[in-house]
Amino acid sequence: MSFNYSFSVVKGTQANREYYIAMVPLGILTKLFQNEEEYIAPEYRAQRCINETRIPEIRDYILNNRNTYVFSALSASIDGNVHFKESNIDRNLGILEVDMDAIFLINDGQHRKAAIESAIKEAPELAKETIAIVLFKDEGLQRSQQMFADLNKHAVKSTMSLSTLYDNRDDLANAVKEVVFKIPFLSKYIDKEKDNLGKNSLKLFTLANFLRANRRIIRSSNVGQEDTLFLIQYWSAVFSNVTEWDKLEKRLLPKCSLREDYILTLSVTLQAFGRLGYYFYESKSDIAILKQLADIDWMRANKEWFGRAVDNQGKIISNEDAIIKMCNLIKIKLGIQLSREEEVKENEIRR
Repeated sequence: MSFNYSFSVVKGTQANREYYIAMVPLGILTKLFQNEEEYIAPEYRAQRCINETRIPEIRDYILNNRNTYVFSALSASIDGNVHFKESNIDRNLGILEVDMDAIFLINDGQHRKAAIESAIKEAPELAKETIAIVLFKDEGLQRSQQMFADLNKHAVKSTMSLSTLYDNRDDLANAVKEVVFKIPFLSKYIDKEKDNLGKNSLKLFTLANFLRANRRIIRSSNVGQEDTLFLIQYWSAVFSNVTEWDKLEKRLLPKCSLREDYILTLSVTLQAFGRLGYYFYESKSDIAILKQLADIDWMRANKEWFGRAVDNQGKIISNEDAIIKMCNLIKIKLGIQLSREEEVKENEIRR
């Protein structure tokens, strides 16, 4: 029996089965793994079909972060003869010899692998870098399918709020975090980890929703220091000129009342303020007029919100149409002329 592949590995045990961890050069991934034919019915293969639209994003992540990119290990099964030769130093260290005719099947990481192959075409020097692969002995199609299911069903994607907090590459995310840091009200009432708040939460907004509001203002991936300063000035004016938020800080208005009786903590309202911010960002208008926010009736029962953020049954509307119509009313209250698109929305309400 001859073996042709040799990998330096660490041996481990899970569920009474041996497995191995190898460091493999990126350049040989194409040789090791053969792509399954997509025309094979799902029940006869152990992987999903490649989603080609995901590849460019992952590839560009590698190419744009050559000195800082990071990937977790791939998981794969080996269908063929293997032999582990332990070292004299440690019985769990050694060489894994694999028959040249063996088939390597990816159980987890097929999109990472495809993106790496695509990135190497543009940056050949990547071929010498390595990635960890967890190697299991293949035990048939049913076992491989079960491994795919087990590896994927317990994966929990991090919240958008936490991803925003930890992402130091995104200019807007960095700007938003600086805004939150510089404005005490936001720093106190924004949840930086959760995407959804419970009714008894001590927070009023999520970092994810605040990021979305700022995307409505800065509609570019390039965010400079002037943009950040504008965001700080704009949101400072918004939060300092709404009377109810000031009353909350002075404990003159209970948080439960603010949530139940007013529209100020709603996602649709925050997005409407984001849309309003774009007007000031583009027109360079004086944000001093935001002092008039104090004169607006923010009560949920205010009939002016009906047909905008509240439907005829008193339920909150949170779609894009509602965001535009809410922003329209705020603009009207501030004496700002509506755009043609916004006038069309006002005519809908009048009808």
